Amino acid sequence: MLEKALQGNSRYWGWLGFLVLVIAVCGGFWTFQLQKGLTITGMSRDVSWGFYIAQLTYLVGVAASGVMVVLPYYFHHYQKFKKMVILGEFMAIGAVLMCMLFVVVDLGQPQRMINIILHPTPNSILFWDMLVLNGYLFLNLLVGWVTLQSERMHVHPPKWIYFFVYLSIIWAFSIHTVTAFLYQGLPGRHYFLTAIMAARFLSSAFCAGPAILLLIAFALKRVAGFDPGREAIRSLAKIITYAMCVNVFFFLLEVFTAFYSNIPGHMAPLKYLFVGMQGKTNMVPWMWTFAVLAILSIILLVPPKLRDNPKLLPWSLAILILATWIDKGLGLLIGGFSVTPFETITEYVPTFPELMISLGVYATGALVITILFKVAVGIRRENLDLKAE
Repeated sequence: MLEKALQGNSRYWGWLGFLVLVIAVCGGFWTFQLQKGLTITGMSRDVSWGFYIAQLTYLVGVAASGVMVVLPYYFHHYQKFKKMVILGEFMAIGAVLMCMLFVVVDLGQPQRMINIILHPTPNSILFWDMLVLNGYLFLNLLVGWVTLQSERMHVHPPKWIYFFVYLSIIWAFSIHTVTAFLYQGLPGRHYFLTAIMAARFLSSAFCAGPAILLLIAFALKRVAGFDPGREAIRSLAKIITYAMCVNVFFFLLEVFTAFYSNIPGHMAPLKYLFVGMQGKTNMVPWMWTFAVLAILSIILLVPPKLRDNPKLLPWSLAILILATWIDKGLGLLIGGFSVTPFETITEYVPTFPELMISLGVYATGALVITILFKVAVGIRRENLDLKAE
């Protein structure tokens, strides 16, 4: 089926060429980091995780969100999601691959990853995070490829694949739960010490990930004529809306708990993020932007008339994605690490090389997703042509 990826118009090849160029340029910055070390980043003794791990956190949610179309289709036989399932599985592959690449660039010396295999430590959450991410990548590759191959052959998928389908659904929840455990198990970081961290991660994942998937589906409809179906779009938009409402509710629970309890350690990160502390205010504009965009996205998505408007929906989804990225891809990690256990503020700002290396990772993921989607759309178009004959 990979031959479908070798067939395309000038726009398709131009897009692939652009991504390869970005990867090559950003690869040069990674080479520079390998030579100089992580000193070229904005990380420090106090802020030991930076932009790389923040993006991993966000993308794990994007990967896990594929379950929002897989679960209704396989568990509840919701046929409206038939065209979306393969896109969700293939997007998860690209997202997990980017997660792994962000780990590679964050390590500084990639060969350190071998130590996890040579010296396994089951008492470490990082060890389990490696297992669940690799396992989820394998499951989505297997399920996505086998089901797409069966569709091409016009036969039902083999019965044995459904075991891996159901396993992947359970696994999707595990990858983001384990990632949340990485945060909430850090002593001295009060912003992370909350029992609902995993629930917050899953709620944000289940609104942001499907929103990205739906935006990609809209793009495919314009450039490739791929139509997921009106009912599928409406149903997925409802799921996104409910998940976003829960996500904002969980965030407000954290705010209430911190300030009603009046515990300084829990209040400090929120104060730093929204009003600044000790004269440090780098994150204040970002977090108020998040708050405004989050409320605006809910206003645009809750009323059915606005949510079902095909011209307005893409903008609503883009606003939601930006809001969740600011909260989870910036504010969560920076707010937790910048307020140190010594009651000081160590502000973190990603450097230009950091941003360029991150751009290269995103470009790599976009390249993989583009190729996989090209294969999926090519198979669908081939089947439509056969039916037309």
